[in-house]
Amino acid sequence: MRVVFMGTPHFARTVLEGLIENYEVVGVVTQPDKKVGRKQTLEFSPVKELALENNIKVVQPIKIKEDYQEIIDLSPDIIITCAYGQIIPKELLEYPKYKSINVHASLLPKLRGGSPIHKAIIEGYDKTGITIMYMSEKMDAGDIISTKEVEILPTDTLETLQDKLSLIGTNLLLQTLPLIINGTNKRIKQNEEEATFAYNITREEEHIDFTKTTKEVFNLIRGLFPEPSAYTILDNKEIKVYKAKPLDTKYNGECGQILDITKQGIIVKTKDASILIEEIKPFSKNKMSSVAFVNGIGKDKLIGKVFK
Repeated sequence: MRVVFMGTPHFARTVLEGLIENYEVVGVVTQPDKKVGRKQTLEFSPVKELALENNIKVVQPIKIKEDYQEIIDLSPDIIITCAYGQIIPKELLEYPKYKSINVHASLLPKLRGGSPIHKAIIEGYDKTGITIMYMSEKMDAGDIISTKEVEILPTDTLETLQDKLSLIGTNLLLQTLPLIINGTNKRIKQNEEEATFAYNITREEEHIDFTKTTKEVFNLIRGLFPEPSAYTILDNKEIKVYKAKPLDTKYNGECGQILDITKQGIIVKTKDASILIEEIKPFSKNKMSSVAFVNGIGKDKLIGKVFK
């Protein structure tokens, strides 16, 4: 079976690895290369890197809706997508013999969109999972073929949950493909009334609002770790917050106020209690422990200040 795979980030790379080991992947479609850093170095997507390592043809349309003939020329029997990043035209979706399917990181119809793992943590879900589905023109609204549920642990971050889901997604896909080929797979329509959405994270959503509860602040920080990461403002300078720990201790004061500094980090007031900030990245500096940050400025100069 001739497979064309469409994906971009590390999450999709894991799925592609499983496909390469088991099927004939004749082409990989991924987002165009991007320039990163101060030197604007051209960077390949993780999926492209893996494809090149395995001598698989790579296609990178700027706008796939207008430029997909090269993909059809690969004569795919099936198209498999996973976190690709563009809306795929109907003509391409319906071309393969076995149509086009998607590996989506949520239990659909919950959390349709480009950031389902981020939002599952940020919004306080206690479980999520993987859905293998037929693709349709409407975002993540196609018929469900198979699902696998996973618990979200209090210790999970975006990074750890992505790693778990990528492995689960790979295994579920490899279990599901033979059913699609022999025509015994399920095809369950989604309940539109139960649909929720996880659109791509905006810059505004990355900002920590300390007027929210400790749990909400903690979920935001771990739901964005390690990238793009949550941030706050101190003395008009941005500080990225990488790691934190919820506390039950309640204090008087303004939300966002630095209440105390311990050997573990900086204690900040929230709406209902407080949170311990353990690891940060001050503007134009490297990642560091909160303790190292305090040592560089002075404890007395920080206590009482407010994160905005």
